[in-house]
Amino acid sequence: MNAPRARNGLPQPWLWLSLTAASLAAAGSVVGLLNPAVVYGKETATFFDASIAQDLVNLFFVAPMIVVLGILAYHGSLRSWLCLMGFLAFTAYNYAIYAFSIHFGPLFLVWVTVLGLSAYAFAGTAAALHPSDLRGRLGSISVRLPGWFLVATAALFTYLWLSEIVPDLLAGRPSTSATTWNVPTNPVHVLDLAIFLPGVFVVGLLLLRRHQLGYAFAPSALIFLGLTTLPIILTPFVAQAEGHARSWSVLVPIGIIALATLALLWRLLHQAGNKSDLGSGGMS
Repeated sequence: MNAPRARNGLPQPWLWLSLTAASLAAAGSVVGLLNPAVVYGKETATFFDASIAQDLVNLFFVAPMIVVLGILAYHGSLRSWLCLMGFLAFTAYNYAIYAFSIHFGPLFLVWVTVLGLSAYAFAGTAAALHPSDLRGRLGSISVRLPGWFLVATAALFTYLWLSEIVPDLLAGRPSTSATTWNVPTNPVHVLDLAIFLPGVFVVGLLLLRRHQLGYAFAPSALIFLGLTTLPIILTPFVAQAEGHARSWSVLVPIGIIALATLALLWRLLHQAGNKSDLGSGGMS
């Protein structure tokens, strides 16, 4: 039995999973921002600041965008559908960090629930696409620049993470960045090297080869990369407000990546919008 659909839009089960994940994430972020000492009081200053920055991004941007994109995708917007996957992937990524790395506390079950809901919503939303149709709709758009950007960015961050990990391993010392968070290993390194950077790299290659899966996942990969820059950009401002040590030097390189990602995403989606009109009954 087919899941209920609005025209050719996102099936209802994945819409409701997405909306529930966004609502719980927003509620948890409100609690974290109103009671930071209770929720994040056991963390180091560096991790505390990063968590507050992440809550701000979750509450004021990511959660509202999941709601908007989910509703638009349900009503038939192809671009919203493709973008929604990026926001869901980013949410699953961040709530894995919350659930595994922040000390056990009052929001633990909320974080675990958001992690599960967003992961299943991403998988269902991706599976409900018909990639074979995407190539026909998007096959003539320009893909070399976003494709090479995804490949190069994945390779760059892999090199950066390994340039810390390998010297630490060879010296027999704890992870440098994990020490600043007082966690056994850096969860960003684990998730990036195991899942997300290989995924971004493969999507870039598929896009360059004009494979249907490259068209399906390139917008979400760009959105994921762009969203990861936002908490990093906010963290020095949070640290300043909290009276903690801060580093402003990160703003320039991360800001460049954010702007480049936004420009490439806008270009890709603009072209997709021009190429994917199926008339009154299809996605736009």
